[in-house]
Amino acid sequence: MYPNLYYIFKDWFGVEWNGLSFLNTFGLMVAMGFVTAAIVLSKELQRKEKQGLLSPREETILVGKPASMSDLIINAVVGFIFGYKIFGLFFSKPAEVNPQEYIFSSEGNILGGLLLGAVLTWFKWYEKNKQKLKEPERRSVRIWPHDRVGDIIILGLIFGIIGAKLFDNLENWSDFVQDPIGRLFSASGLTFYGGLILAAIAICWYAKKKGIKIMHLVDAAGLALLLAYAVGRIGCQISGDGDWGVFNSAYVTNADGKVVEAGPGDYQKHLEKHKAYFLSGEVLNKDSALVQVTDRTYESLDKVPHRSFKAPSFVPVWMVAYTYPNNVNKDGVQIVGCDEEHCRALPQPVFPTPFYETIVCTLLFIILWSIRRKIKVPGVMFGLYLIVNGLERFTVELIRVNNKIPFFGIEPTQAEIISTTLVVAGLVLIIYVKRSASKTI
Repeated sequence: MYPNLYYIFKDWFGVEWNGLSFLNTFGLMVAMGFVTAAIVLSKELQRKEKQGLLSPREETILVGKPASMSDLIINAVVGFIFGYKIFGLFFSKPAEVNPQEYIFSSEGNILGGLLLGAVLTWFKWYEKNKQKLKEPERRSVRIWPHDRVGDIIILGLIFGIIGAKLFDNLENWSDFVQDPIGRLFSASGLTFYGGLILAAIAICWYAKKKGIKIMHLVDAAGLALLLAYAVGRIGCQISGDGDWGVFNSAYVTNADGKVVEAGPGDYQKHLEKHKAYFLSGEVLNKDSALVQVTDRTYESLDKVPHRSFKAPSFVPVWMVAYTYPNNVNKDGVQIVGCDEEHCRALPQPVFPTPFYETIVCTLLFIILWSIRRKIKVPGVMFGLYLIVNGLERFTVELIRVNNKIPFFGIEPTQAEIISTTLVVAGLVLIIYVKRSASKTI
């Protein structure tokens, strides 16, 4: 596992640059997911524009005006915040403090904040001063939908994070009630569907305001979201962020920490050996002191969720049974001989569900991308996205560890409820837009 870039450079190049430890691999892959989404969305919108399905809008802008006081203040504040945290991570962070915890704390480097704030303020003044005219004038410009992709992505980022946090705290309400401030401002705890729903509402509002045909936009966005999700799940897999599946009882870990096939009764013996971890979330650290390493605890060993599946001969064992060594959550038991920040591995191998989702969602994207030109009715592509996304997520939930919600005598997870709703919504949308299209012919 590579919880941050420090571990990647250490493993690949043999160098130990502690300054890279603040660059979380999960966050980097999420950022790559947004970049991927922007590329796909822009290309698909341009294709629709060439077909005459989307039109530009004429807008009037004011040019030649010098930088206003509000422009300079905004740049100064933004620069100070980023400088305060970035310089703090490199020069002020205590060695024992987690980089993500430091980012969400009040600590930082004031000098770094003032320096970057001054630099950004000067750049804004210089940029505006170059374009300054004796008399500012209004000009009419033509803005195409694909020109607004940057705004759309930023809206998706902001409201996606808010929605992801909101839905995660609703799913883990008891934890939120105990520590609302800590849960709201922690670097962990994000629910994909929460982000998807709130971001979709914000983007549709923006599209309507800017005169972009919503059905064509969501058709393009569905493709972008599918590939972006696949890329984001790479971050979950390589960082070990806790979004893994249930335990695979066909395997156990031996004394050397390697995953081996379980013999008769080995799985039960392994649970008993690590009873403290499964029932209380506690293990012994390297100093033989009890420490809390996970909040996923069970009433009894019989309640530990698991499935038994042996990998076919042509499939590497890690694809069905993985212990996520050096995971970013610091979940599991101490790795022998490791004395760094992330030195734990799960005591029992699990199904690496993020890996499955990356593969499946990439294949689904390729399929939908290949048939997009054949779909003529606006809204059908987005309906297909809702269906395949819902089916994929519902299927993976069968082997994923998640909180259950009492619901009419059954206990589905939040993701199962939402994914089922998405499948139904996708079917309804396709039927509706096809019927509407047939009436206009």
